[in-house]
Amino acid sequence: MKVLVLNCGSSSIKYKLFDMEQKSVIAQGGIEKIGLKDSFLKFTLPSGEKKILEKDIPEHTVGVEFILQTLTSPEYGAIKSLDEINAVGHRMVHGGEKFSESVLLTQEVLDAFTACNDLAPLHNPANLKGVRAVEAILPNVPQIGVFDTAFHQTMPDYAYMYAVPYELYTKYGVRRYGFHGTSHRYVSKRVCEFLGVSPEGKRIITCHIGNGGSISAIKDGKCQDTSMGLTPLEGLMMGTRSGDIDGGAVSYIMDKEGLDSAGISNLLNKKSGVLGVFGESSDMRDLESAAAAGNPRAILAEKMYFYRIKKYIGAYAAALGGVDIIVFTGGVGENQASCRAAACEGLEYMGIKLDAEKNKVRGEEIVISTPDSKVQVVVIPTDEELMIASDTVAILSK
Repeated sequence: MKVLVLNCGSSSIKYKLFDMEQKSVIAQGGIEKIGLKDSFLKFTLPSGEKKILEKDIPEHTVGVEFILQTLTSPEYGAIKSLDEINAVGHRMVHGGEKFSESVLLTQEVLDAFTACNDLAPLHNPANLKGVRAVEAILPNVPQIGVFDTAFHQTMPDYAYMYAVPYELYTKYGVRRYGFHGTSHRYVSKRVCEFLGVSPEGKRIITCHIGNGGSISAIKDGKCQDTSMGLTPLEGLMMGTRSGDIDGGAVSYIMDKEGLDSAGISNLLNKKSGVLGVFGESSDMRDLESAAAAGNPRAILAEKMYFYRIKKYIGAYAAALGGVDIIVFTGGVGENQASCRAAACEGLEYMGIKLDAEKNKVRGEEIVISTPDSKVQVVVIPTDEELMIASDTVAILSK
């Protein structure tokens, strides 16, 4: 079975085509700058060579069409005909309380998903555009929705509720939803396979650390708590997002800077985090280089970034009544040894001991704790697209 996985953002479409019999990727790439004059498709050839094709892509249907043309083209094609695509799996960002698992996308499901648009105004409409584009081009191919928020729907009410007037929850759904759920689900499952243990009875803390970052507390394979909230702004310090901030500070900044709700949202989501403190870049590689060169603001930003991760690990160990496994994943979590080391430093009292040599790894599945560490610390590269493809196959096989 061949499954095409699409991740449609507001101005981008990422894709992977899987042969699910071998669980192999036979094509992958992405379109960027949709709606702008310099839009392009970048993809990887089977040889590993990267190729860029420039084209005017005004909206998502044209983008999906261009991806499908490229997949079947004589020069770059991975398949001979679109008939070879058996199903399409979509990353859907915000399912609210309506979706606790992946589903076949029917009109009823899409109506319920559209009702969540207010909770993710940048992401949900873009996800929907991808579904509609496939519907127009491949009308007979089944489509599956896999929701970022679904994995976190097992959180108990005392973990997901905010201490604000209860009617804000009943009227507007104001509560913690969490994100990166497909990644947290994949790595928490994969780490148990990798270690040869059952998820039952295991207390796992998964750290998805990248330009956006979140941490989840998982017990018996089910999410108990997660750091992102109603939106992806809450929790860790991120590339351009502030993470946790006093609500009083938000209204204070609005008054002092004369900002409306759109202005403060822009400040906290796009001008804060690493970029806000460091001032030069939101990229952790740039930050690491500048900190190593002695830039004081880079050093401060790095310390703040690592401290937040450690603080959440400690909090979730308390929430779980201890921890058996800590997983690092995401662009930074998989590749930056200094981040993993700093996040675990000082947690020896919890039985965490890192092996400095093993921790030098980048992007590999490996245990980086010492053999006598009471907590196993593991790097597991995430594969959200494979999780989406696997869900797609599972639902269609029912």
